[in-house]
Amino acid sequence: MFSKIKKRYIITVLLSGFFFVGVSFKEDFFEIAKQIEIFTNIFKTVNQNYVDETNPSELMDKAIKSMLADIDPYTNYFSEQDVIKFKINNTGEYTGIGAMITRKDDKLIIKEPYKGFPADKAGLKAGDEITQIGDVLLSDFKDDASQLLKGAKNTKVDIKYLRLGKPMSTQITLDEVEIKAVPFFAKIDEKTGYIVLSQFNKKASSETREALEKLKNDGVTQIILDLRGNPGGLLHEAVNICNLFVPKGEIIVTTKSKNEKYNSTYKTTREPIDTQIPIAVIVDGKSASASEIVAGALQDLDRAVVVGSRSFGKGLVQRPFDLTYGTQVKVTISRYYTPSGRCIQALNYSKKDKNGKATKTDEKNFTAFKTKNGRTVYDGGGILPDVELEETKLSSIAEALQKNDAIFNYVTNYYYKNPSLGDKIPTLTDADMADFKAFIKKEKISFDTETELALKTTLEKAKKEKIDASIAAEYQQLLTALQKSEETLIDKNSKEIKNLLLDEIIKRYQYKEGLYQYYTKNNSEIKKAVTLFNNIAEYNKILKI
Repeated sequence: MFSKIKKRYIITVLLSGFFFVGVSFKEDFFEIAKQIEIFTNIFKTVNQNYVDETNPSELMDKAIKSMLADIDPYTNYFSEQDVIKFKINNTGEYTGIGAMITRKDDKLIIKEPYKGFPADKAGLKAGDEITQIGDVLLSDFKDDASQLLKGAKNTKVDIKYLRLGKPMSTQITLDEVEIKAVPFFAKIDEKTGYIVLSQFNKKASSETREALEKLKNDGVTQIILDLRGNPGGLLHEAVNICNLFVPKGEIIVTTKSKNEKYNSTYKTTREPIDTQIPIAVIVDGKSASASEIVAGALQDLDRAVVVGSRSFGKGLVQRPFDLTYGTQVKVTISRYYTPSGRCIQALNYSKKDKNGKATKTDEKNFTAFKTKNGRTVYDGGGILPDVELEETKLSSIAEALQKNDAIFNYVTNYYYKNPSLGDKIPTLTDADMADFKAFIKKEKISFDTETELALKTTLEKAKKEKIDASIAAEYQQLLTALQKSEETLIDKNSKEIKNLLLDEIIKRYQYKEGLYQYYTKNNSEIKKAVTLFNNIAEYNKILKI
C-alpha cells in the first residue's frame, strides 16, 4: 500500500515539476503519465541496484539536459546556481570581478577584463589563466569555477594565475558590476551619431533612449545603431527600442504558439523620440533573437536601412518557468513574426539530418513578404541586409581561428612583446601574418574545420578497428595536404584575418571602448552607412520613400 502511495506521490511531483505550462493534456495525458511512470521505475531501479554507487542528482541532471538538448538548444534546465546567473544576464547587475571568463580544457581563462572593474584594478589581463581561487585548486574543481568569484561586496579573494606560463598572484576586491547594454555611443561626424547596443537586458531601451537624446541634443541628424554580436535578450526591450523611432500603436512583433495563451501581438505603447531621423542598423552573423526583432521590424516598416551581413536566424521565443528547489526551465514556447509576417528562423529543429543536426531551410524555399512600402523581404534565414557587404562575412577559416583561440592566443603574446604600444594603432604587415602562421605551427593549434574533424574521426575509428597502422601513411599525407590548404586559406583571407587580429590588439591596449572609437573612423559597415546618409536619394530609394 505504501509503495503505491509513494509511487503516486512521485508521479504527481514529476507532473507538477515538468508540466508547468498549465496546458490541458486531454488527448495525450495517458501517454504522458505512462512515460513518466516508466521513467520513475527505471530511475529508482538503477539507483537501487547498480553495482557501484550512483549519484541520483547527477543522473537526473544529465537525463533532463539530454532530453531537452534533443528538442532545441534554447530549451534549457537551470540549477539553482544557473538561475542566479540567468537573472544577472537579464538585469545587467551583479557582484563579482567584472571580466568575461571562459573555461576551456579545464582552464579558466580571462577573455576580457572590463575597464575600471575589480579584475582590471587587480591587474588581471586577457589571456591570464586562473589556477587557484582562495584555497581551491581549479585543477581539482569540476563545477562552475566562476561562482567562486562572486560574493558580497568588498569581499577580498586571493587569486593565483599563470601569465605566459609564469606563476603570479593578486587579490581582488569584489564590487558591484553593471553590464551596460549600450557600452558606447559617440558623434562620429557633424551629423552622424553612433550607438552600440550589445545586449537586451532590462536597461537596454532606457540606455538607448538616453544615448539617442544626448546625440540629438548635440546636433546629430542621422543615427547608426550597431547590433553586431548582440545575442538578444528581453523581447519587450526590443519593442521599446523600436518605439523610439516609430509611432505609438505600431505592430513590432507577433508570437504564435500551439498554446493560444502564448499568442501575442506586441505594439509600441509610447510616443516616439523621432519618427523621421534616418537610421542605419548594422547586423552580422552573431546578431540574434531580439536583435533580429529590432532589425526586422525597422526593415519591414521601412524605417531603417539594414547594413552588413545576414543575421543569425533565431525566430524562437523562450520563457522561464520556476520549478521546485529554486530551479528553473526555459522553454521555447512560440515563434515570432516580424510586421510583414515573416519568421526568420534558420534551423528546423523538428527535422534532423542523418547526423542528428537540425536542417536548414534552403534559400530557394524562402517565402517572399512585403514591407510597408512594398519592398520584397524573405523569411527562413535571418535578416538579409538591404545593403549586404560581402567583405563583412566571416570565412570558414576565420571562424576556425576564432573558435580555437588562435587569434586570441597570438595577441596575448603580441601584447607582452609590445608593451609600449599604448593608444597607437599598429599596421599589420605581411611579416606579421608570417609570424602569426609560425605561431600556429609552433603552438600546434588545430583549425578543427569540418574536414579536419572528419579526418580525425576517421583515424579514431581506424584505431578502434585496429587498422590505423595500415592507413597511417595515407592519413598523414591527407592531413599534410589539408594543413597546406588551410595555410592557403589564411593567405587568401589575410585581409579579414588582419582585421580580426587588429580588433583584438586594440582591445588589449584600449579596452572595448577603444575598439568602438576605432570603428567610428575605420569600419567598413559604418563607412557604408555614412555614405548612404550622405546620398539621401539613394537612402530613400532603398526604402522606396
